[in-house]
Amino acid sequence: MISRITGKIRKRVDISVLLDVNGICYEIFVPPAVLKALNDKAEEGSIIEFVTYHYFQADPSRSIPMLIGFSNEVEREFFEQFISVSGIGPKAACKALILPFSMIAEAIDKGDIGILKTLPGVGEQRARQIVAKLQNKVGKFGLIQDRPAGCAPLAGRDIKDEALSVLLQLQY
Repeated sequence: MISRITGKIRKRVDISVLLDVNGICYEIFVPPAVLKALNDKAEEGSIIEFVTYHYFQADPSRSIPMLIGFSNEVEREFFEQFISVSGIGPKAACKALILPFSMIAEAIDKGDIGILKTLPGVGEQRARQIVAKLQNKVGKFGLIQDRPAGCAPLAGRDIKDEALSVLLQLQY
């Protein structure tokens, strides 16, 4: 199993990076939130290290090895929790993680379906499944220091938004 990989960035494409490791290029899928955080370091020609999640995408006639890259082990651990939800595979999860992991973890812990529905590929039903499976299990990931400077935590929301959220949860 490949758990870390270090190399020179050859090319960046949507949610993947081609990483040259001593003449061998690996395609590493990277969640958009991680790419945003690494934006300065992830330029072509720069050397970077990823903590990876290694899995095999199994089709009926073949099995393709896939690598998903993260900045650190904590992000990978959150990802592993996220894909434990039924119906969310590694590739779909990689595309869905567009917000900072701490913000997603906080939304899950608070049961905020609205924020989860903004993730690509996550609708109302899937958001409810995520909350049901992971609520009270991902609270520690809310402490990850991955938010941009101007991005306030959910707790700092306007009082009207908070009241509306509570009323909607009570089905009023």
